[in-house]
Amino acid sequence: MFRAQAFLIAAFAAVASSAGFSGAAALEFTKQAVAFGPRPAGSDADRKLQAYILEQVRVSGAQITEDAFTAKTLRGDIAMKNILVKFPGKSGKAIAITGHFDTKYFPGRKFVGADDGGSSTGVLIELAKILVGQPRTDDVYLVFFDGEEAFGEWSDTDSLYGSRHLAERWRADGTLKRIKGLINVDMIGDKNLDIPQEMNSNANLRRLVWKTAADLKYQAYFVNEAINEDDDHMPFVKLGVPALDVIDVDYAPWHTDDDTMDKLSAQSLEIVGSVMFEVIHRLELQ
Repeated sequence: MFRAQAFLIAAFAAVASSAGFSGAAALEFTKQAVAFGPRPAGSDADRKLQAYILEQVRVSGAQITEDAFTAKTLRGDIAMKNILVKFPGKSGKAIAITGHFDTKYFPGRKFVGADDGGSSTGVLIELAKILVGQPRTDDVYLVFFDGEEAFGEWSDTDSLYGSRHLAERWRADGTLKRIKGLINVDMIGDKNLDIPQEMNSNANLRRLVWKTAADLKYQAYFVNEAINEDDDHMPFVKLGVPALDVIDVDYAPWHTDDDTMDKLSAQSLEIVGSVMFEVIHRLELQ
């Protein structure tokens, strides 16, 4: 049994390599997202980016859900929209890779969030492109969250609007019980990539991701430093879902107007995207 599973893992690794997650393509998708400028939830730029994402992810075999909702915020009621891209499987189980596309509200500034909001968008779009045409065991969801950022100071009620909304929606409709693993990617485009181990996350899922990175010769970028981070995975963690945050917090331009495209690299996006692509396959074997 062990040899058979090892063979299947090796075979899937070969498929991942041949399918080729393109860091260059992910960087271009990120660039297009960032070109909309500052895009806090509810803004015109945010809506334009939603339309761009929808245009890019309408690929063969994908089932698209526009998860629109109204969030109560410090700035009043704000219309937001998560975008869900589902590649259906047959097992009844599900896997989710998630990230956010909005940027923090900084009035009077030009905060375009190349890494913080842009990089996750680029990686998710490229994953949608390369998942096309693959036979699926489990349902695979790619989820683009709106409203990750706080409008004021980060708090339990002013943050994570999109992920809190979807966690409750999926709790109500039974989807949460079907999820084998949910991995959130955030700020993963930094040229100096080093992803620490987020300790609020599920330990088994964390071990799987770090083992996969090592098998793909990316162990130098998935480091052993431990952190605790409140991010879009946490609404799911709190409801008992095995969830993980993949985030590079060692990023000097965070929440500054210097978070621009020149700080990102195609290589970093390719590393993270390739690991996510392979982890999907390994989770399907479980």
